[in-house]
Amino acid sequence: MTPSALILVGIDLVAATILSFGIYYRRHHRRDLVVAFLGVNVGVMAVAAVLGTAEVALGLGLGLFGVLSIIRLRSSEISQREVAYYFAALAIGLVAGLPQTDPWPVAGLIALVLAALWAADHPALLARSRHQVVRLDRAVADEDELRAELETSLGGPVTSLIVQELDLVNDTTLVDVRFRAPRRGAGAALASAAPSETRSLQGAGR
Repeated sequence: MTPSALILVGIDLVAATILSFGIYYRRHHRRDLVVAFLGVNVGVMAVAAVLGTAEVALGLGLGLFGVLSIIRLRSSEISQREVAYYFAALAIGLVAGLPQTDPWPVAGLIALVLAALWAADHPALLARSRHQVVRLDRAVADEDELRAELETSLGGPVTSLIVQELDLVNDTTLVDVRFRAPRRGAGAALASAAPSETRSLQGAGR
């Protein structure tokens, strides 16, 4: 390997470690995805480095397309946040693995990816925004009434809601709701709840 390639390998490993442990695990504490991010990053970098030695540019492009096509994110437990981390790990490995004469512009791009993930996933950004799946113990067909009841129960303004199930037989309503958590007071416990969970609330009309 050339000296520039060795430098890029080192930059990639440092960047993948920062992305996986310094940003993601420190905030979300999912060990399984740390393994996945590191594996995707190093694997893509290795394949890109090997394919980058090919003399035919078309063959390189087809090879990389084949590598990327085998990656599937099918798990229902993977959120859009994790998809962004997956893509960042893949992109860092890809740009670091391709042959470069000057590694420092690539290092700048990698630093830009890390900075974007750090800022976009910072806890202070949109800190009061919440997403929950709520089940009410009565069937509410009127959207305005449903919104008012959710705002009373959750303690904050509802920004959007989608009725996933309106059960007139069992008298329940399942709602996917996004709302702004209260700043302080009685709603503090709700504000610290998990970003996405199923809650059960008693209807105000019973």
